[in-house]
Amino acid sequence: MSKIKGALVVVQGGGPTQVINASLYGVVKEALGRLDDSAEILGARHGIMGVLNRQWWDLRRQPEALWEEIRLSPGSALGSSRKMLNAEEADEAVRILNEKAVRYLACIGGNDSMDTANKLAAAAAEMDYDLQTAGIPKTIDNDLPHTDHCPGFGSAARYIAQSAIDLGTDVGTLPTPISIMEVMGRNAGWLTAATMAARQREDDAPHLIYVPETPLEAGRFLDDIQAVYTRQGWVVAAVSEGLKDEKGKAWSVPRSAAAADEFGHVLPGDVATTLAGLVSEKLKLRARSEKPGLLGRSSRLLASEVDRREAEQVGRFGLAWMLDGHSSFMAAIRRESDSPYQVSYFAVPLREVANVERTLPLDYLTPERNQVRETFRAYVEPLIGGALIRHARLRDGVAQAFQPVISCAS
Repeated sequence: MSKIKGALVVVQGGGPTQVINASLYGVVKEALGRLDDSAEILGARHGIMGVLNRQWWDLRRQPEALWEEIRLSPGSALGSSRKMLNAEEADEAVRILNEKAVRYLACIGGNDSMDTANKLAAAAAEMDYDLQTAGIPKTIDNDLPHTDHCPGFGSAARYIAQSAIDLGTDVGTLPTPISIMEVMGRNAGWLTAATMAARQREDDAPHLIYVPETPLEAGRFLDDIQAVYTRQGWVVAAVSEGLKDEKGKAWSVPRSAAAADEFGHVLPGDVATTLAGLVSEKLKLRARSEKPGLLGRSSRLLASEVDRREAEQVGRFGLAWMLDGHSSFMAAIRRESDSPYQVSYFAVPLREVANVERTLPLDYLTPERNQVRETFRAYVEPLIGGALIRHARLRDGVAQAFQPVISCAS
């Protein structure tokens, strides 16, 4: 079979994940197998800014052994950005790609990166320039539509669920009985909801879970904390960084307007600090806050092998589908079954995913809106990719080690 001519450019955008480079690996490996040996395979340095600044990585000439390590590494190997393209910049980017004889463009990223890919596809079509464009999904927020889940979410979910187990083991033994754990996610509570995978028993952390899809009223929050504290003497609550009160006001500590990126996303404040302070002030209980923050998306040690494998495969599928003559799409994941866990891959038009957020369905929440139903476990556990570490407790003077509830294949 003859190989395909035309250069490829790969772009990474937005916040990194533990497995974003597995998608890069998949794209490049597929390209090396199918593109003509003379075709350039380039990575734009620091996202779309690398295209505009004509700054490239030569991906074809990287050592084979290095690719195997890149596949396992967190962070964006190409460098990333949060640049929002205007019409003039989109036109300029397309002209630069045309100068380089680029015929294939793969954008690895979340909602904003799909917007970038969609704008470039539209600009190329307006110029009558044959540029095939593919979006390769990634986001720990899990908020891209039309895909069962997003690469990056499973690893972040594993990290945050394990953190909830570890935090609960610590807090349950201390005279500071209240801990508020802040989880990333501005508008979508998928990742915060994933902390429920830490629970096996009623007294397991987190005892309370609050997501941004529903408002959090101060009095209700304090009543919830008091009720759990009265029952067992300590509390761990997981809260989304994007929580708002019943009036729509953010619970986070205000940040200046300079903290917003070009897409208008404001750098979140410290919602856990605010809520811990509220508990201390109103309930007179010792409370502290915890914020894993960027650690939740950068831990190679706690990455999910299921997530990494799917990140690579979605990259391979996206590149192969594009080289087969398709354009202006995002590669997506379809869940075929939970047990055994199986997925397949398909394409979704970019126009249907660009700047569209998929939030956590409220059906996953309990009526009190302070905990996640067990039905969510079947969704999230296969993505976490293996058993979480459980810790022993003393019961009536006898040490008992609890078996992990998660047993999906990695």
